[in-house]
Amino acid sequence: MTSEQEQIAMLTKKVQEQAEIIDYLTQKLFGKKSEQVDPNQLSLLDEDDSVFTKPEQTGQENQISNQVQPTKKSRKTRQASLSSDLPVKKTVVDVEHKQCPHGHRLVSVGSKFVRQELHFQPAKLYLEDIYANTYKCPNCELIDGIAHLVQASVPKALIPHSLGSASVIAEIIHQKFEQGVPLYRQLKDWQRMGLELSETTISNWVIKGSQVIEPLYNLMRKELVGHAYLQGDETPMEVLHEPGKIPTAKSYMWVARTTCHDINPLVIYAYSPTHASSFATELYHGFSGVLQCDGYAGYNNLEGVTRLGCFAHVRRKFYDAALVKGKLVMSEPLALLNQMFALEQQWQHLSPHVRRRRRRVHLRKLLKKFWHWIDTASVLPKARLGKAIVYAQNNRVELNRILEYGAIDLSNNAAERNMKSLVIGRKNWLFSTSQAGAKATAIWMSIIESAKANDINPYDYVQYLLEMIPKLPTFANGAQLAAYLPWNYKNLITKLTQIA
Repeated sequence: MTSEQEQIAMLTKKVQEQAEIIDYLTQKLFGKKSEQVDPNQLSLLDEDDSVFTKPEQTGQENQISNQVQPTKKSRKTRQASLSSDLPVKKTVVDVEHKQCPHGHRLVSVGSKFVRQELHFQPAKLYLEDIYANTYKCPNCELIDGIAHLVQASVPKALIPHSLGSASVIAEIIHQKFEQGVPLYRQLKDWQRMGLELSETTISNWVIKGSQVIEPLYNLMRKELVGHAYLQGDETPMEVLHEPGKIPTAKSYMWVARTTCHDINPLVIYAYSPTHASSFATELYHGFSGVLQCDGYAGYNNLEGVTRLGCFAHVRRKFYDAALVKGKLVMSEPLALLNQMFALEQQWQHLSPHVRRRRRRVHLRKLLKKFWHWIDTASVLPKARLGKAIVYAQNNRVELNRILEYGAIDLSNNAAERNMKSLVIGRKNWLFSTSQAGAKATAIWMSIIESAKANDINPYDYVQYLLEMIPKLPTFANGAQLAAYLPWNYKNLITKLTQIA
């Protein structure tokens, strides 16, 4: 081959790479954001790969489900749509005149059900004036001439010298961190209810409320690292006022959580001004188990921790590589990955021991085929498929460890779903003004997402914590705080419901 032919071949490769990049970016900007696979498209391996025939509603986050895709849901009946706890008001409409046209008196024979209507009662505020009764002992005063006064002990205020009560602050937290409503957009609602607030005031309430909860948050972090299996992720965020950094510089929110199968699930968010591995070391200090995460090298320095890879990240890269002008052209590695996830769906309710055994029998064969294809593929390294291959190869050891641990999922999607809750809110409130605000975000997101993981109402849980934790001693110990962990709160609510 002459030098001219070599140059033409090199330029042709470059044009192919550039065209692929343009096609990929066009798809990301204007194409579908799901990873839907046509169920009628035949698998390269003549097996069912329809596990990903349902859309993956992810936006920027990876959320390939490890859960069994439900069959088409039947439409809910009216009674199934309504909570059994809803109060019912009975309205009986009577006849206007209790005489027939001939003047005879009518006698009631019963009532006929006509329809049901659902009513909404808008939220409203009320002001509570708190007084402490004072008593004296006149007999003792006659004896020694001193007035012996006894005054009622008033519970400590949540925030000293503030109107903010547990219910008001819990509503602000609910609106911002569950509903994604920025603080400045909440002001109008409070004004309509009769309360003029400034953004500074409610920002302080959010921060000071988080400081009340912080001892429980610290206990939750301590409890988390005591588990054997964890999942982790991280995402950038902006904090405007950080020492030594410009407002647009990246800070990070990290998340660490238990697996979905854990009986006492926990989700912990942690703010860090850096993406460095030193913070990963701090976050997972005291943890010695299996951590499932993406391929970020910042996790490599964790001592006593076994890293396990995420197949959802691998699949996403092969899925992107299989998109040609917006259409999916099934590749062999993508088909193999789809079959792995299909098997995982069938095994999700099995015990860790049984699931590990199934993986070693069935998943091992698919992995062997997958790695054989990876090792023998001849692809341009800068092409999307080439990058997917490199990513898989770089995480080969961590990915293969899935065969050894039946207690952990094939993907890290549980942590990414938690991170997506933050990302959705971040799209609305955009940034944190201060480091204190970023830390408050981490605390409140930890409380809310842990409540969801334990199937309890986040608003009720937040209000309960804000009412009860201020009553604890200033330096409450772990045993005193443990009563307020989400699963213990759940047990309390269950008992109270049974008594009622």
